[in-house]
Amino acid sequence: MRPLHSAVFLALPLLCSAFSPSSFTLQNTRGSLQTSSSSTVLAATPNRLPFSSQSSSTSTSLGALTTTELPEKLYFPQEKEMPKVLGGLQIGLRKLCVVTGASSGLGLNAAATLAKTGRHFVVMACRDVEKGKRVAKEIGMPEGSYTVMKLELANLQSVRDFVANLKAFKSARPLTNLICNAAVYKPTDPEPAWTDDGFEMTMGVNHLGHFLLLNLLLKDMAKAKNPRVCIVGSITGNTNTVGGGLVYPRADLGKLEGLEKGAKKPIAMADGKPFFGAKAYKDSKVCNMMTVSQLHERYHEKTGIVFSSMYPGCIAETDLFREKRPWFRKAFPWFMKYVTGGYVGMQEAGERLAQVIDDPLCNKSNVYWSWNGGAKQIGRWSPDGKPRGAGGSGGEIFENEQSDAVRDPVIARKMWDASVKAVGLTEKEML
Repeated sequence: MRPLHSAVFLALPLLCSAFSPSSFTLQNTRGSLQTSSSSTVLAATPNRLPFSSQSSSTSTSLGALTTTELPEKLYFPQEKEMPKVLGGLQIGLRKLCVVTGASSGLGLNAAATLAKTGRHFVVMACRDVEKGKRVAKEIGMPEGSYTVMKLELANLQSVRDFVANLKAFKSARPLTNLICNAAVYKPTDPEPAWTDDGFEMTMGVNHLGHFLLLNLLLKDMAKAKNPRVCIVGSITGNTNTVGGGLVYPRADLGKLEGLEKGAKKPIAMADGKPFFGAKAYKDSKVCNMMTVSQLHERYHEKTGIVFSSMYPGCIAETDLFREKRPWFRKAFPWFMKYVTGGYVGMQEAGERLAQVIDDPLCNKSNVYWSWNGGAKQIGRWSPDGKPRGAGGSGGEIFENEQSDAVRDPVIARKMWDASVKAVGLTEKEML
């Protein structure tokens, strides 16, 4: 047995622990809210070429929302932003791109990468507008390359208000690109938190909020030239990967008993079973990736919109691990770099997400994009000492294969129909 494989065998319990619910300890009285599973912000290096192969939170930071006290209601109609106008003059000839969860982590780095190309004007859709403005400057986004708008995905009226404000801002200019990135992850919570509309928070934000958002924007996007939608996926929702198939609990939508009944309090899980925070996140990611396949099936040929998903790699230095002991925070990035090969830095992860939107190579619909093996296996030995083939840093982009559960067309169509009903979409609003 090669030394690397021996190390992997001996260290596999640590790997499972690293991906297990117990390793993420963001707790509070109602639930923990943060944007994306990737939350540490690394300053972008201006000279690095993109796509290289190399309403009240009590505490916030550049990297992520930390322990967050969720009030009884997250958004009130009177909090609606005054719409920005004359955006067409700012956008100019650039493509207009919306990025949700753009005030930290993966979303922020993707937004910065796109803005710095000079080809995109970015709308940063954020819960905290002031934070979004601050971190955009700190990461070096060029002045005049972006604007920040209020979006609270845990409130369907806020989603509708955001769409109205976006349309007022851009005027007749169509939206070209949409990145659905924001996410809630609260695996250690014993009881569910709820959105303002009564959905379990994880499914409500990660899936249903985005589901309403993108459906309200499709008519407009159909008018754009070469439009693209990317919904960020996860290996945790794919049972044919190490993180999704080896680590308990596995994603399982069952027969969608909970979602088909409306998915509102007290129903906390898509399958109608008792709440399980770690599984709720994985289930929401299955819904995200199924949504891509349904969008492609229903609208790609009709509109030309390219629909895709992607997995950026394991961002092991994310602020998700700030609650862990110092030895773990030091050991886990090393473990992911030199044992599993799944490690990717925040900047590179952001570049990967931006690539799916900007690279001509990615102009293909219904694809789940990955890099360097896509995390379907433990990394293989490499002369430089860094295992290859596990989705980590480096490598070229490729079309990955999703699990059979994600590709189940019957459940996917049921998920779509139940989601349309849950968020209150009308035939007039849909494409």
